[in-house]
Amino acid sequence: MKLDISRFFQKKKKQILEQWMNAQLTDEGLREDLINNEELRNQSVELVELLGKTISDQSLTDLESPVFNPVLELLADISYSRALQGFSPRETGVYIFSLKDSILQTLQQEISEDPTALYEYSLKLSKLIDSFGISTFETFIKGREEVILRQADEMTEISTPVIKVWDGILALPIIGTLDSSRTQIVMESLLEQILATGSTITILDISGVPSVDSLVAHHLMKTVSATRLMGTECIISGIRPEIAQTVVQLGIDFSHIITKATLASALKYAFTILQLEVKKTVKGNQGFY
Repeated sequence: MKLDISRFFQKKKKQILEQWMNAQLTDEGLREDLINNEELRNQSVELVELLGKTISDQSLTDLESPVFNPVLELLADISYSRALQGFSPRETGVYIFSLKDSILQTLQQEISEDPTALYEYSLKLSKLIDSFGISTFETFIKGREEVILRQADEMTEISTPVIKVWDGILALPIIGTLDSSRTQIVMESLLEQILATGSTITILDISGVPSVDSLVAHHLMKTVSATRLMGTECIISGIRPEIAQTVVQLGIDFSHIITKATLASALKYAFTILQLEVKKTVKGNQGFY
């Protein structure tokens, strides 16, 4: 039996669509919290329509044919948006591979009396949808990587806030470890605030840094050097006993840097440099003079 695959799709696309929608809506992993049924149907209708326009006996012999570009672009948009919405790889995979199941079921009903033709077209269609699935996963992974990178950048910004604690005094509490990329972000943010506020003292508080090794120490020194080039005095606070021991054991020279055990001690030292004095008033309120 000779099958015109293009005519088959045009004739059976409604049946394929309904079987596909039923498979998606009855799947246990359906995420109605991320996409409503109407949007899901609209996406599915558009994809089936495009397939009907692009699939032919000729295009099935060339999976790299530019004829399929509109389909790949649509799948890229869908998978990318799903990555941003929070879909899992499995949920994205179910979307495209459940379409293959619907197509093959419909094909079997159409040419069940010709096993040879059924096998031939089933194999070709399976390869085509599988190639679409690979492309879909590649785009999905890129989308997820962008989400992860954006979240990492947001976390870095949150964990390295530059705080103006007093006129002329900035504090930067560092939480977590310091690597090269984060040090660059820290320095850029800190130097911008020094320039914007005209501060003359910067406190780097490392109370939230779990450990200090030679690499972390190197990054701290780079930050101190950068702030000094901007004309500010830099104080490192949060030097715990175990950090002090590690610094000594590693032979790291912090002698040219002002260090304090706590942020409070560093702030007190900064007040001294700026000739500020904290006193209690008669009513118990604090005043700065």
